[in-house]
Amino acid sequence: MKNEITVLSSIQLGPYSLPNRMMLAPLTRNRAGKGNVPQPLNVEYYTQRASAGLIVSEASQISPQGVGYPSTPGIHSQEQVEGWRQITDAVHSKGGRIFLQLWHVGRISHPSLQPDEYLPVAPSAIKPAGQAVTYQGLKDFVTPRELDLAEITDIIEDYRTGAENALSAGFDGVEIHGANGYLLDQFLRDGSNHRSDIYGGSVENRMRLMLEVTDAVCSVWGASRVAIRLSPLQPFNDMFDSNPEVTFSYAVEQLNRFGLSYLHVTEMGKEAPNAAGPAFDLVNLKRIWKGLYITNSGYDLVRANASISRNETDMVAFGVLFIANPDLPMRFSQGANLNKPDPSTFYGGDAKGYTDYPSLNMN
Repeated sequence: MKNEITVLSSIQLGPYSLPNRMMLAPLTRNRAGKGNVPQPLNVEYYTQRASAGLIVSEASQISPQGVGYPSTPGIHSQEQVEGWRQITDAVHSKGGRIFLQLWHVGRISHPSLQPDEYLPVAPSAIKPAGQAVTYQGLKDFVTPRELDLAEITDIIEDYRTGAENALSAGFDGVEIHGANGYLLDQFLRDGSNHRSDIYGGSVENRMRLMLEVTDAVCSVWGASRVAIRLSPLQPFNDMFDSNPEVTFSYAVEQLNRFGLSYLHVTEMGKEAPNAAGPAFDLVNLKRIWKGLYITNSGYDLVRANASISRNETDMVAFGVLFIANPDLPMRFSQGANLNKPDPSTFYGGDAKGYTDYPSLNMN
């Protein structure tokens, strides 16, 4: 049909007119340079994918305390800001738009990754099952240290500073990482938050930090250039909530107050019912949300277009397909074959499996 809306249709996102409804999902690739500084190889990677309607950067820690993996970029030093500026300038030169994802991993770290080998921090001193990825290999997670109230105030200010640094680095906006078992998600879900103060107990209290962080970030950027990511059913990083439908419905209702650029909800985990709490229909969150809604998790062109046509989402974030196909919008528009991704190169390494996937226009 002539007026059918697809992932290749344009859309207005906050102040930006995007050429398509395809987001490059935030993808940790573990290829930052020394000092967690973006390097020239990263410039090439993002520039290759500038035809995405919107790029969201790999998660970038707001402070040294927020680090949870080797060779991930930060947004808390001047060198990091300058490294990111190389990327944003290059993406803009190709007509692209790019948001930075603000990140604090909380308990999903290890003393060897922390300043002075301190314990990782968390809402509660609950050791997650599993292992941390360190420079010395896999190591068991440790029992984190529970944050006190004064420290929570400091973390909010770290988010504000990270947002200011992202502005200085030339980004078009920021996405707050409130998903996948990292700090804000740890506060929100009752499986990882056993606090008895104003940041624990009721869903209203558990949501408090996310709202305060969002308010701080919006004070820098304005709400129309701030977004947030949630993962209601994601069990990754040993996450659980006793009633995710109530928790995340409340979260989305409260986030409506800001008028954010978009809400990004990952569907990961819905195929494993009860792993992270009782399953529910995530489409209900779009019904609650009053703005632009983005989903992701293993979508291909057919599924993405079907979801948009059913009004289940406004945009779709693509991860693995964009890793292997830097010109994914062109391939979709031409019905071209897709490159096959190499999972062995997803995390860490050099240009192989990072910037060497061929584009259609390569000779």
